[in-house]
Amino acid sequence: MPLITWRSPLRRLVLTSHVTFSVGWLGAVAAYLALAVTGLTTSDAEMMRAAYLSMATIAWTVIVPCSIATLASGLVQSLTTEWGLFRHYWVLAKFLLTVAAVTVLLLHMPTVRRMAGIAAASGGFGADVGALQIQLVIHAGGGSVVLLTATALSVYKPWGRIRRSPSAYQGPSRDSGR
Repeated sequence: MPLITWRSPLRRLVLTSHVTFSVGWLGAVAAYLALAVTGLTTSDAEMMRAAYLSMATIAWTVIVPCSIATLASGLVQSLTTEWGLFRHYWVLAKFLLTVAAVTVLLLHMPTVRRMAGIAAASGGFGADVGALQIQLVIHAGGGSVVLLTATALSVYKPWGRIRRSPSAYQGPSRDSGR
């Protein structure tokens, strides 16, 4: 049973919010990945500069807010519906993936800020940015895989229900009829 039971219009609003933030997060990461690949592969310094400055804007204004809103709305959704947070393996797996993705994202943001700072400086890109460029592509690619996995979990709902231990069962005992 959910912790809080909401009427249908409110439940639909929370579900709509969760889907919207999740899709926004995935779409923004796709755009970010395209810019990261462009920054890595272009030889045009101005194109590279524009890519990394755009990546920072997308990351701070879309990806971070959508990731946090996805996490919050998913938690609310799981605690206010029959799906529950600890009732189905897929819900718990999706929640843990989201927590991990948000954590990695927030830990990765200083790298994004650093690369945007390098792009904004008039001195140009040095030879030492190669590792940062690759890291940006890897993080965006990995983030895409994690978000697509969470999406697949929502659609396929694998693994069934989480079994509770016999001591957690509150129903009648076998001996209650004797």
